[in-house]
Amino acid sequence: MSNVETRQVDRDSLFLLAQVRVDGVDHPNKVKVRNLSTGGMMAEGDVDVGRGSPVEVELRNIGWVKGSVAWRQDNRFGIAFLDEIDPKQVREPLGTKAPASAGQAKRGEQFRKI
Repeated sequence: MSNVETRQVDRDSLFLLAQVRVDGVDHPNKVKVRNLSTGGMMAEGDVDVGRGSPVEVELRNIGWVKGSVAWRQDNRFGIAFLDEIDPKQVREPLGTKAPASAGQAKRGEQFRKI
């Protein structure tokens, strides 16, 4: 997706806690998830990352999702996911988790309604 297309994607504003693992760092960092879409999220926290850094983020009811840092400003940064997710699944209460593969779809695939 181009930058213009990416900015047009619907994002859910929310406040959740998540863990972010930065490639090459042994321990995960806690971050606040400020908004979330199928293709990425905005995180807030003291994480030493730069644009292009490979990361993984643990999202509730989905698990670890791979991505890279798209931008950074102060203690906020954007993560572009490698594969799309279903953000509605992250909003579900804990314990309603579907199988891990159900939350992720390859870029360009459409979500099926069950």
